[in-house]
Amino acid sequence: MKTTKNTAKLVGILFIIATVAAIISVGILAPILTDPDYLTNFSVNANRVVTGALLDLLGAGAFVALAVVIYPILKKHNETIAVGYIVARIIEAVPFIIANISLLSLVSLSQEYVGVSAPDTSYFMPVGSGLLAAYDWNQLLGPRVFASLAAVPFYYLLYQSKLLPRWISVCGLIGAPLYLASGLLGMFGLLEPTSPILILLFLPAALLEMVMAVWLIVKGFNPTMDNTHSAE
Repeated sequence: MKTTKNTAKLVGILFIIATVAAIISVGILAPILTDPDYLTNFSVNANRVVTGALLDLLGAGAFVALAVVIYPILKKHNETIAVGYIVARIIEAVPFIIANISLLSLVSLSQEYVGVSAPDTSYFMPVGSGLLAAYDWNQLLGPRVFASLAAVPFYYLLYQSKLLPRWISVCGLIGAPLYLASGLLGMFGLLEPTSPILILLFLPAALLEMVMAVWLIVKGFNPTMDNTHSAE
């Protein structure tokens, strides 16, 4: 029982770390990424970019870690989904890594750009645009598309097992498709990344994760359901 409660608290803390790291990362990086003179500003704000990238990777790592930590609990109810959840979170982390490698490469490109007395924009601009595009596409794939796909079986198992109140699972199963829609609409260019509609689409899933995190830290998993399957 004590081990299960500690696991629940750790999972809740990892959910919070992942979300808070992502929010701070966006706050740090957004002004630099949206600046028209990004080729100069990446060099000037190199430390901020590196900090934002590391926070983004910390968030991705926290999601992988929580899938590993919660595995023994989920395994008692459905081992296939438990293993699949870990795999899904690892796959989700890959675009995070590619996106932030692109971001850090932009720092190096920017430093070279400002270090040349008369930079050839016909060389620097296409490379910079390509790296920004790689960052944007992977940020849509990882945090939006792959994350929402990983969430569906996770919330389904929580609903089936009753490890958490079913209203949390139901909200998760509703929020995940909305989150997926925000990624797909961005990928097909139907909405701008800063569109209020996109924010409204992924906000429910993000808020639910915070509610679930607090629930796990304060109340933990349903001990009756966990003990029933342990006995089996």
